[in-house]
Amino acid sequence: METQNIEYKLQWRDEFLKEICGFANGQGGILYIGVNDNGEVVGVDKINELLEMLPNKVLTTMGIVVAVNLLEKDNLQYLEVRTEAHPYPINYKGSYYLRSGSTTQELKNNALNQFLLEKRGKTWDSVPQPYLDINDLDEASLHLFRKIAIRSQRMTETDLDGTRAQLLDRLHLTEGVYLKRAAALLFHSDPEKYITGACVKIGYFRTNTDLLYQDEIHGSLFHQVQQTIDLLTTKYMKSLIRYEDLQRIDELPIPRTALREALLNAIIHKFYGSGNPIQISVYEDKLMIYNAAILPQNWTIETLLGKHNSEPANPDVANVFFRAGEIEAWGRGIERIVEACEAYGCPAPKWKLAGNGIWTVFYYKKSGEPLNEPLSDNNESKTVISAQKPSDLTENGSETVILEQKPSFPTPLVRAVYECICSNPKLKYRQLERELDVSESTILRAINWLKINGYINKDHSKINGQWQLTN
Repeated sequence: METQNIEYKLQWRDEFLKEICGFANGQGGILYIGVNDNGEVVGVDKINELLEMLPNKVLTTMGIVVAVNLLEKDNLQYLEVRTEAHPYPINYKGSYYLRSGSTTQELKNNALNQFLLEKRGKTWDSVPQPYLDINDLDEASLHLFRKIAIRSQRMTETDLDGTRAQLLDRLHLTEGVYLKRAAALLFHSDPEKYITGACVKIGYFRTNTDLLYQDEIHGSLFHQVQQTIDLLTTKYMKSLIRYEDLQRIDELPIPRTALREALLNAIIHKFYGSGNPIQISVYEDKLMIYNAAILPQNWTIETLLGKHNSEPANPDVANVFFRAGEIEAWGRGIERIVEACEAYGCPAPKWKLAGNGIWTVFYYKKSGEPLNEPLSDNNESKTVISAQKPSDLTENGSETVILEQKPSFPTPLVRAVYECICSNPKLKYRQLERELDVSESTILRAINWLKINGYINKDHSKINGQWQLTN
């Protein structure tokens, strides 16, 4: 039976040189001439001519040496053509072939680019980027990384202190005097200057052909993640509303944690050589994420869904996100997404290959379905309904008692804005922007929500330069 490393042929034809090329570019293999598909020896004509011709033909067409051996079984002679795996790419008439499973495939476009990089011991993001100077990098993106990396405790203050050059060297984003492509993606304010399609497109569709509105998110990858999640949760997805007794609960149709994990997966595993942006299509009942991607050799969707090792397409990019505490390094991204959706009470997403990429499809939770996971970020807090006139949020020792049924915060960002204002009621809009590393429009939306829902006095939000929190 034919396998990854074995191929059977009844008679020799020159087109079988493609099979030898595929073996050389893969794990090596053996081509048997004079054997049928069932592995039965049937013999071969003009075997002596083949013994002399085949080694020379392989050498002249591909520049490699193969072992051609004469074998015999049941008085029938057949040939064994043994090809070793080669560390450099082998082509046949200008085309590159690779053995995958029990078939030989011609490599083209993205797959070919990725193959050539791997043969050079490179990944796409590790290639030096000419004309990219360290002073071209965005200080806001570097500051954001430093801030979240110190919280993750995966880098020390000593690691994060120092010059830009020292930090980039510690993150393995340099090669000689050059910065790598990963540095442009992670820390340049306009990575598309160097890498076509290094952005995110979002569109809201009534049907597959009826686009109602759209946005594009540009900038460094760290800002792309932040801004994309913000747009999706505030503009593109409608919050579901339910009640627990008298308390109104606002929740997204899919869990924010799963959405963020899926977006990070797309960014880290994207094949940036495709020149295509990450595309997010939002519908009334689902959300779909597409990214150009090339699975590791012999991997399938089933491999992704099962237990597997971590093999990021862009390991330098992945390492920086790991140091920032944004991802794990165990190949558990899909497992974490599925677990988050199950805990949230919505269907597990579907993954499917399409063309040169992967679709991740989330189906929305239906309105009114209860959560299976705790609503509060702090599992130790508890809700108490007062029989008297409701009062405001109060602190009693280490326990927070909620006496008034205000809606829960729709996003962690809104909560963060409120907590910042509580800590310092004199904070200005620009100070909030810098503190949370978000845009002015994002702060305005958060403040507006806090006013509407009774956290900030909506009639007199500021007096003498101080935010007026409701009592």
